[in-house]
Parts: sequence; structure tokens; C-alpha cells
Amino acid sequence: MYRAGLEFLDARSAFTPHSQPDEKPASPVNADALDCYEVMQLSPNADADTIARVYRMLALRYHPDNAETGNSEMFVRLSEAHQILSDPEKRAAYDVRHGETRRLRWRIFDQASASIGSEGEKRKRQGILALLYAKTLHDPEQSEMSIQLIEELLGCPREHLQAALWYLKGKNYIRRSDNGRYSISIAGFEVAEAEQFTPAPASRQLPEASPS
Repeated sequence: MYRAGLEFLDARSAFTPHSQPDEKPASPVNADALDCYEVMQLSPNADADTIARVYRMLALRYHPDNAETGNSEMFVRLSEAHQILSDPEKRAAYDVRHGETRRLRWRIFDQASASIGSEGEKRKRQGILALLYAKTLHDPEQSEMSIQLIEELLGCPREHLQAALWYLKGKNYIRRSDNGRYSISIAGFEVAEAEQFTPAPASRQLPEASPS
């Protein structure tokens, strides 16, 4: 039975000195590297009510007291993301940094015409695999990406990515979870390391956003 009240939704209460001796504390969260919207599975346009509702739902799912789906690491990430997104000033500052990072992180198409035809389809497949490959390298435990994030980072609307996603799923290079998020398979991971699916050359990528 879960504890009732606000204490249940307080990340800090799950890791107080009253925890059992054999419990391992969760790793600290790197706030600068945390993608709050990805962690909370939200659109950057989500309003305050939606943020609160989704947080309550996910907190129940990931709280360490939940024997079936509890996840201490994910609960700490979730709580940190909620603290940022539920505070108007913190969210405003985060959105500036988040937007810059997302805009500068990746672009595989220099112009709209580059996404047309067989060569464009190859580059879309390459881009999707490369993104999921990089996400898995960065955080294997949280390697899923939403279609919204994929289309934004590739600079290509989702309706133009359908054939590439169909192909990659058909080849078992990527997986689609029940919540509609994508992740790379072991086969796809190996293919992404092959020459034909390596990430775009550095000259075709914009640099990472510099920390402010």
C-alpha cells in the first residue's frame, strides 16, 4: 500500500536517512544534461495543469515503493524535471537553454529538396538511426525518443519520415513502444556503426550549444 499525502510525491522523501540500510541511493542528476520534456514525456507546449497531471501519474509508476514498476533513478529524474517545469521562472530559463540545444544539436537536411527521392530517404534512415544510436550511447537506460523530438532534430516533418520509420521497423533496426516512442535495437546499433549508417560528417552538423 502506498503512503498517502504530499510526501509520496516528494523525491527527497524516498531517499532520507530512514531508508533501509541495503538501499542504494540514486545517482545524482546532472540538471544541465536533463531533458525535462523527454523525461516527463511532454510537449514543450504543455501547460501547468498537464505538467502536474503527468507528474502525478509517472510518480506513482516510478516511485521506489511501487514493487512492480518502481525505478529510483527514473523517479529522481522525474522529480528534478518537475521541479524545473512547475516553476515559471525556472521553466523560462530552461526553455531558452533547451531550445538552443535542440536547434543546434543536429540537422541532416540543408534544404527541403534534400529530403526528396531515394537519396533523401537514405539520409532520413541514416538520421533516425544516428539519433537513436547517439541517444543510447549517452543514456542506455533512457534511450527512447518521441517522434516529436526526432522530427525536430532532423528538421523534417513526421509525414516525411513515415517511409523511413516503416523501413527501419521492418528491418528490425528500431522498435516502437506502446507509448509511441522509438528506440534502437541491437541490430540497428550494429548497423549504425557501419559505414553506410554513420552519423553525418561534422561539417554537416552544427556544433553543440555552448553552456551559458
